Amino acid sequence: MDAVNERRISRIKEEYELYSGIEIALSANPGEMTHIHLPPIRNVLRMHKKTMECVETGEPMLASAFTNPPEILTAMGVHWYFLFAQAFAGGFENPHILEDLEALDRMPVPGDCCSLIRLGLRYLDAGLLPLPTAYLGVTEPCDGIIGVHEALRTHPEWRNVPSFGIDVPYWEDEHSIGYVADEIKRMVEFVSKHTGKTLDINRLREVITESNEHYRLWQEYNDLRRCKPSPHNYLLAQSCFLMTNFEGAGRPEHTPWFRELVADAEKRVRENKPEVPNQRIRVLWFDLQPIYFNLIAPWMEQEWGVSVVMDMVSYCPYTVIDTSTEDSMFRGLAKRLISDPPMIRQARGLADNFLSDINRIVRDYQIDCVIWPGHIGHKDGAASVSLMRELCREMNVPFLQIGMDQFDKRYTSPDLIKERISHFFTATGLGERKGA
Repeated sequence: MDAVNERRISRIKEEYELYSGIEIALSANPGEMTHIHLPPIRNVLRMHKKTMECVETGEPMLASAFTNPPEILTAMGVHWYFLFAQAFAGGFENPHILEDLEALDRMPVPGDCCSLIRLGLRYLDAGLLPLPTAYLGVTEPCDGIIGVHEALRTHPEWRNVPSFGIDVPYWEDEHSIGYVADEIKRMVEFVSKHTGKTLDINRLREVITESNEHYRLWQEYNDLRRCKPSPHNYLLAQSCFLMTNFEGAGRPEHTPWFRELVADAEKRVRENKPEVPNQRIRVLWFDLQPIYFNLIAPWMEQEWGVSVVMDMVSYCPYTVIDTSTEDSMFRGLAKRLISDPPMIRQARGLADNFLSDINRIVRDYQIDCVIWPGHIGHKDGAASVSLMRELCREMNVPFLQIGMDQFDKRYTSPDLIKERISHFFTATGLGERKGA
């Protein structure tokens, strides 16, 4: 492999080696939750290994946004990688994050733009993205994402990579769903043209049937998180998202993992043995978790008895797709793309999208307080924050807006975030439960 391609897969190779070590360590010393944590790790290893193989052999491979229907690509047998995956490399703590952020400071990109988008441009500029056969973009939920699409389309190394972006209307209605269904069919034609792979409708039906089961089990797991105390900590729902929305979605190998996850949660609820003991404050973390959440969430659990019962990634009421006809499958995939994924679901339209989710989650999950992290690039949510606060006031649920960056600890340090959370718990009286 030449030096250029070696650089393009260097980060993926590093993470593969990191997760391989974790897999070996967990397998050699299994604990109570090892059977739950291992399958998502092995899925990451499988994805990374295939990406490296595609670069080495020249096998067709795509780069894609996570919102594009992964079931289509699974059914077509086309490997793909998530364009921004490197930002999350190494789990919650990307070992290169400071180096990348310092490089961003020198790039002509506005500092108040979403850091995930800025990091994507950094990887593009530094030649750290594997060059795909074709690129599947997305036009939602924000203008910054469209800017990334254009940056990729015009970059010297990527300008010859064919690109396609599903056009998503602002409104969610039957006409919009039909329009996006046709866009997905155009995407299938585009992928076939550039990879030589074709879509068999019966194979797609098999994949969606399995995917439906995964989402059904995920919802069953989320229903168990309504219980007091909640069965698990903040981590596992992120694994649910990985197993359903990334490369290999709809694989039958994932189904036993979902069943084991539900069974473990049921057992903990039945025996009243939650993974996090002494739960006193039930929190809705209403946005993405920062990559350094491992420095905040365990502290909240230990110091304040917090249970992060729900968050924006976990709360995914995905539509179960009718597989009876080709049309119903494409319309079902269109509905998922338009309104089901995190961030897309809340930020692509009216402020009511934020408010309705908060209203339902607070009531269904018996939430004690809502924390809006206020990531610097999430202008869509920032425009609605006063409405979210007012809704919480009407429901008599304390609301905290922090102000932080999803990747850059320099913007608001973990220590300062902890200080603001502590002050919030004390000022609202929630902290009085600490000795309960």
